[in-house]
Amino acid sequence: MSESTDVLIIGGGPAGSAMGTFLARRNWRVVLLDKDKHPRFHIGESLLPMNLPILDRLGVLRDLKRIAVKKNGADFSYSNNPLVYRTYNFSRALGDTPDHAFQVRRDVFDHMLIENCRRSGVEVKEQTTVLQVDLDEGGPKQVLSRDAEGCEQRWLPKFVVDASGRNAFMASTNGWKRKNRLHASVAIYGHFNGVKHRSGNSAGNISVYWFPHGWIWMIPLGGDVMSIGVVCWPEYVKERHGSLASFFWKTLSLCPALTDRIEGACAISPIRVSGNYSYRSSRMSGDGYLLIGDAFAFIDPVFSSGVYLAMHSAEGGVSVVENWLHHQKKVFRASCRIFERETQAGLAAYSWFIYRFTSPAMRSLFAHPRNTMKIEQAVTSMLAGDVFSNFSVRWRLILFRFIYRFSWLRYSKKSLRALLYRLRNASIVQDKDNEEG
Repeated sequence: MSESTDVLIIGGGPAGSAMGTFLARRNWRVVLLDKDKHPRFHIGESLLPMNLPILDRLGVLRDLKRIAVKKNGADFSYSNNPLVYRTYNFSRALGDTPDHAFQVRRDVFDHMLIENCRRSGVEVKEQTTVLQVDLDEGGPKQVLSRDAEGCEQRWLPKFVVDASGRNAFMASTNGWKRKNRLHASVAIYGHFNGVKHRSGNSAGNISVYWFPHGWIWMIPLGGDVMSIGVVCWPEYVKERHGSLASFFWKTLSLCPALTDRIEGACAISPIRVSGNYSYRSSRMSGDGYLLIGDAFAFIDPVFSSGVYLAMHSAEGGVSVVENWLHHQKKVFRASCRIFERETQAGLAAYSWFIYRFTSPAMRSLFAHPRNTMKIEQAVTSMLAGDVFSNFSVRWRLILFRFIYRFSWLRYSKKSLRALLYRLRNASIVQDKDNEEG
């Protein structure tokens, strides 16, 4: 059987749910196919202040406040002393950026978004796997899916949106997916009880720790639950012996600054691992299709940008989709170019910091910031997600890059060693890919 629809969305994460909701409210018929059954575990639990206006426009902000932990900022530990760290409060951001964000359990958060999507009129089909997307010169020809009972369905959409997250369905099946050769890393993570929280207004903040082989996150999720993850270089992971859990605890012990906080901690979820997860698609759009969120690109999560970038691209992509549906092909192609430039600019703003985050120069600048010409506040705005249209932030971040270069020279020997170490790890992943190929 074949069924027609205006828009077919692959994936029911934050990007897909947001896109579906916005389109359905504009009276388009939307079908959303998700291979999972909500609620389901997912990592990426820290939201940014710039998420809040989008969530408000979706109509879920009030519900979010009931299920989330308020996050006033982020703190970065740069010393072995657990009492020494630098807190960046969002209230110091430039412009009218919201002064807080939230930490969320992604199973609850994503379920809230998908249910809001249903209420908005989207036909949501869970446990339905997309098998094939046939593209034609004039747009998508058909989409083949299979449900939990094994029944196959052919869809005839006018437009396809790939919001399949890190599965990156269209990029993977069409050979567009390109692993990031500049930044290879591995994440190991889980949920825990018995971890000490920060005090006062900082109780909901995300904590980021540097350690010799990468960085570590701590995200409070409400009650006594803490998400902890280590992001480390492949060369270090190759040293692993024994179970993943024992390797995880051994890695945490390499960071004295957090030892006191995890003294009585115990895991309440399996320890999971994700490897070499930075990538980008060589294509973002074409006649009748668009890739949004992680389906297009995924970057290291050190600045918690994933959910915001996904939802921002979903909302921004609505007008792109509508240009196609209104049969305005020239306008559609022009809007695709503009949309891609903006998306790439946001990714580039974060990626520049990410590539250098573990360098001695960046550690020093984050540990001892100066607010000359409001540069520290601009960095805080970046941490809040304000990287797209705020010119007062963007030119200060450019100035910060020059300051970084001077700092790099100051720590030239250590900086060079760190750079060579990063490049060596990138070559390890490339060699592995070549072997697999």
